Amino acid sequence: MTAPTRLSPPAITIAASARLHLGFIDPNASLGRAFGSVGLVIDAHATRITARRSQHEAHIEGAASPAQHDRIQASLKQLHAALNVSHPVDIDVHETPRPHTGLGSGTQLALALGTAFARLTGHDIGTADIARILGRGARSGIGIHGFEHGGLIVDGGRSVARTNAATLPPMLARQPFPDAWRVLLIDDTSRVGLHGDAEKRSLAALAPFPATLAAHLSHLVLMRILPAVAESDFDTFADAISDMQQTIGEYFAPVQGGVFASPAVARALEAVAAEQKAGIGQTSWGPVGFAFVRSAQHAERALAAAKRASRQAPLAFTIAAARNRGATWHTAARRQHDADAA
Repeated sequence: MTAPTRLSPPAITIAASARLHLGFIDPNASLGRAFGSVGLVIDAHATRITARRSQHEAHIEGAASPAQHDRIQASLKQLHAALNVSHPVDIDVHETPRPHTGLGSGTQLALALGTAFARLTGHDIGTADIARILGRGARSGIGIHGFEHGGLIVDGGRSVARTNAATLPPMLARQPFPDAWRVLLIDDTSRVGLHGDAEKRSLAALAPFPATLAAHLSHLVLMRILPAVAESDFDTFADAISDMQQTIGEYFAPVQGGVFASPAVARALEAVAAEQKAGIGQTSWGPVGFAFVRSAQHAERALAAAKRASRQAPLAFTIAAARNRGATWHTAARRQHDADAA
């Protein structure tokens, strides 16, 4: 329970971008820390909501589905209890990504709700506390750190020796991503990725992750991916991301049906990689796949190649750039703020 510490606005709007989960480093905790993640915040598929103090009963407007409405309602209940707030709060949902596609929509919605709620009710609490209240970050910290900072992020996973499951995986590295690089996103709109109880059962069914593969992925992250981003070395970055994705994809293949969850997305990405240098893979459980390319012009070529390879498939395409800052917010007076400077 916390007491209000600041003057609160009558309404606040939060905008947070989607994130790509580029891979786990050690799902089996072979060296004592579980998971560890690499991810990138992108400037597409935003989550945008407005919260305002209500004079009567709270209302939730604009939810994309009854399930999303129920999740928002449950989150508000948790926030009311944790922050000891009694008066109702209205929520307007302006836009959210398609859920369970690998874009981190659940975490971004929860953090946007929590941040708006806290500021609206005068509570000065951080993103990590909001994540803890709303039960986010159980495996990956990418969405939480990305909400605050943007850019390319590596988190250190969780120590299996520590019993405090509420501890956020620490951010080990954060780098601005090259402005010129682009990523083509391909979504199989006929599918959703594993989530909920099915995700938990699938993780439990996997064989132990070999320590040799964890060492290989650690080397890729530390000595190839991070240096390549720092030096704008696209070829090395593309090769390393593709290697990481192939390695982790083969591990998850028994429970998701292959290296890619969607065969149609796989064919489209293979067509892109056959025509130009690209870093290809799948974000989280998919079905959204990605192809990193070196420029906006290369992204248009990648889009054309992907479309030619998938004329009959139910695919949706987006060209995005990285977003090198966190979520933004503005009050009723429309004064905009960055989340990491607020």
